[in-house]
Amino acid sequence: MRSKLLVLSLFLSVLCAKGQELTIPQLSQYLADNPFVMSPTYAGIGDHIKIRINGLTQWVGIEDAPDTQSLAADARLGNRSGLGMLLYNDSNGETKQRGARVSFAHHLTIDRYDDEFLSFGVSYNFNQFRIDIENFIDNNDPGVIDDRATTNHNFDIGIMYRKDKYYISANASNVLPKDLTKFDTQFEPNKLRNYYIYTGYSYSKSKNSNLEIEPSVFFQWFESDGRSVTDVNTKFRWHDFEDYYYAGVTYRFLNDQIGDPLYIAPIVGLKKNNFYFGYSYQIILNEILGYSTGTHVVTLGVDLFQGLSNCRCSF
Repeated sequence: MRSKLLVLSLFLSVLCAKGQELTIPQLSQYLADNPFVMSPTYAGIGDHIKIRINGLTQWVGIEDAPDTQSLAADARLGNRSGLGMLLYNDSNGETKQRGARVSFAHHLTIDRYDDEFLSFGVSYNFNQFRIDIENFIDNNDPGVIDDRATTNHNFDIGIMYRKDKYYISANASNVLPKDLTKFDTQFEPNKLRNYYIYTGYSYSKSKNSNLEIEPSVFFQWFESDGRSVTDVNTKFRWHDFEDYYYAGVTYRFLNDQIGDPLYIAPIVGLKKNNFYFGYSYQIILNEILGYSTGTHVVTLGVDLFQGLSNCRCSF
């Protein structure tokens, strides 16, 4: 009987693991002045070292719901390149993963007078993934097996075009197949590739206006099962000299269910003396609504050593 329970538990854990797909959850973190977590093309845009800490707690009220922490930093390298690094820790029930991402970006100035730029980025990804069985087996059972674990190496690539206040980036993530030697290939996809586009525009009534409106769209498509999601975002930013405050909303839906959103998330944040704070509360609108009070996303950040580069391609 114990062996049957073990098999059933492993089966359920593998199904949960499929949802993680060896990457950090891509929710609304990128909207908190933090686009580098989404694309390597943003590494080194600016004349300073940018540091961001992200905390994401999904589906509050549900036991063993996904929980993620990440630390991202990127900096200018000379006048045309940038380096970045991201560390993350993610748990989802009995599945755990830790990883790191190292990114390099190269930025070309097409027209310095019109602020027109083209950027290329690449990331190396390292991920350690395991299914933790110690919480639902008898450790005195001689048939106990070790935690199922695997280590994966992968790459992301991206390209971004910007002109004045308009931007668009196209990216491919996890371009290599996953190592499935320790997992049941009947349930676990080996194609981790997903493709996403992020585009938006910042509009202000005049150069002297303190109010800036930034609509944007994030589209992501997963090759393994063909599913895709879209975020439709709007931010309102109020400038106070070099500081600013923002508020907005993001609306996420599966592309075959546009009128049935996964969540709606108000977002707020500020920049004050090179310190950043961002918060998003995701109001879940699917079948989990009756069991969870929502998802919380918090971002803290700081910009250091301004003036590292005299490049105009700040963001």
